[in-house]
Amino acid sequence: MAADGKGPWDGPSSGDGKGGPKADKPVSEPKGTRNPWDPIPINSGADKKRGPSLEDLLRRAGGGGGSGGGWGGLPKRANGGSIVPMVAGGLALLWIGFTSVHQLGQKEQGVVTFLGKYSRTANSGIAFTLPAPFEQMQKVESKKITTTAIGSPQPDSKNLVLTKDKNLIDMAYEVRWSIKSPDLYLFQLDKPDDTVRDVAESAMRAAVANFNFIDANGPGRGDIEAEVRKYMQAVLDEYRSGILVQSITILQSDPPAEVNAAFQEVNAAKQRRESNMNNARAYSSQVTQLAEGETAEFDKIYEQYRQAPEVTKRRLYYQTMEQVLSKVDKTIVEPGSVTPYLPLPEFKKRAEKKSDDVVVTGAKP
Repeated sequence: MAADGKGPWDGPSSGDGKGGPKADKPVSEPKGTRNPWDPIPINSGADKKRGPSLEDLLRRAGGGGGSGGGWGGLPKRANGGSIVPMVAGGLALLWIGFTSVHQLGQKEQGVVTFLGKYSRTANSGIAFTLPAPFEQMQKVESKKITTTAIGSPQPDSKNLVLTKDKNLIDMAYEVRWSIKSPDLYLFQLDKPDDTVRDVAESAMRAAVANFNFIDANGPGRGDIEAEVRKYMQAVLDEYRSGILVQSITILQSDPPAEVNAAFQEVNAAKQRRESNMNNARAYSSQVTQLAEGETAEFDKIYEQYRQAPEVTKRRLYYQTMEQVLSKVDKTIVEPGSVTPYLPLPEFKKRAEKKSDDVVVTGAKP
């Protein structure tokens, strides 16, 4: 405040240099009120180039200025009221519709939260919630099977695991899993996909440590897969992850690339040994069955011989002579004359044998 008691909105004064006005000279007042924060005086000519002030804008928005109606010139209703409430109501209805009605696919479930806290889980179909931000829904593909690959069968990729007999084995496998509790899957773990990978690697190393190299390389794969799945599910349930392990599939369980060729040769030798042993077993079984069949036939013939010895001996004699005489030339002798027997089948056999014995040689040079 000035010492003479005048405020900043008082007009200019003319004094005698000592702070007091002269009585003989009247003070001229400005035509408009002067704003102390605006260096441009009102009605000075320069304020005509200036834009509208905040008061002007508020006056126009409230309907105090302009001929087109309130709120920036929006048209009015037929009864003269403002259409702002109608516009606001329409926007509110759209907002409620978009944030309250949700369409869930066949493989999806919706996790509903009320003010950030878990409320319920909605199944596939159309679900309704309170408008945001009161309730919000996150969609989760709960029936989708996700595959996590660990290791690679490529030669340049290694995932070495230590076996029970202190050997290294290069393993590549896949973990197939799904979501059984969407709420736990979303809120319990920070990165559930990474958790599945870490738990799978830990379970595989713990399982392979109970098998030697030969079993892990071949016949023990099924047992390893079952043990890894069981261990993974137990750990994930303890974490309350909401994840269900479907299956474990071992794609590769080979020795390291540096010694893979030597192991392949060993495996080839084992396969040849197994093949030879299988052939020997098959031949042994065949000979045994033949001997058992001949024994059973002999027992039947002996039973017939015991009941009728003469008839059985005569039948055996005829069978034996038939087998012997079928391979030699025969001559039929009847009473009073001799009739030569023309063995046409034997001639045919001999002709075929001679044709097989003929050797074709080229001309001499």
